[in-house]
Amino acid sequence: MGTDSLLKGSVAWNFSENNNRVVGFQTKGGDPKVAGNVTIEYFAHSAFRITSPSGLSMLIDPWRNDSAGAWGLWFPEEFPEVYADIVLSTHAHFDHDAVHRVHAPVTLERPVGAFLLGDVKIEGFGDKHMYKAKGSYLWTDAFADFGIPMQPDNPMHLDNSIIQISTGGLRIAHWGDNRPDAAEFVLKALEDVDILLLPIDGSEHILTKDDVTALLARIKPKAVVPMHYLTKGAVAVLSTLQTPDYWINAMPKPLRLTEAKWTINPSLLEPLRQQAVSFDHHYVKEG
Repeated sequence: MGTDSLLKGSVAWNFSENNNRVVGFQTKGGDPKVAGNVTIEYFAHSAFRITSPSGLSMLIDPWRNDSAGAWGLWFPEEFPEVYADIVLSTHAHFDHDAVHRVHAPVTLERPVGAFLLGDVKIEGFGDKHMYKAKGSYLWTDAFADFGIPMQPDNPMHLDNSIIQISTGGLRIAHWGDNRPDAAEFVLKALEDVDILLLPIDGSEHILTKDDVTALLARIKPKAVVPMHYLTKGAVAVLSTLQTPDYWINAMPKPLRLTEAKWTINPSLLEPLRQQAVSFDHHYVKEG
């Protein structure tokens, strides 16, 4: 199944899996506030699979290459065909929207509002994609070639949903490619989040160093995990992205993980306050 499958409509009819698992979570129920072990797996770029204490899995922002070829080859390989109970996408850009690659019975694209299942609560906060590139590569200039305006009141592909997942007594927020000056109600809802997944790379493709500093001062997360960066083996140099090392190395006592999986619970996070936690170049290569 190639990346052009996105142009042909849904391919879910071809999956061998069914919805028996999510029906089970639906009937059993659960409480997202009850503390327990939560697993976070990194699939490179902005893609993460988060698994609740009861085993309910959610995969956010699977990636693909641009089908039109306008943005070049970002990913040497296709996103692995893996299972997740729920697949989510923060916005309609090729490096975040390959939901067709994930064998999931539930699909939530650009969610706004609340979704409850089992021991998980998912909240989508609708806002806007970054619309003013300030880093070393002014990628927003390219939109002029397509006659697309770059301003806060922009077309759908520049909408963005910040996704917050509550489970195991933790709140985990995925920023997507949101603008740093998010709406006040969004910033208020994210205050004191436990883990913030944030686009941080040396080219400042989405957020600048000052943007990151200001957001951390406002939101005050316990841990910050960089994403949307040059991951060796998974993300090509043609993406113009760089590693997040410039930021990680400046943070006190960063936690550099030695594998693509991080298991965490509220008791382990208590001593942390805005600690940098990096997957570095470790990522899940297959299901």
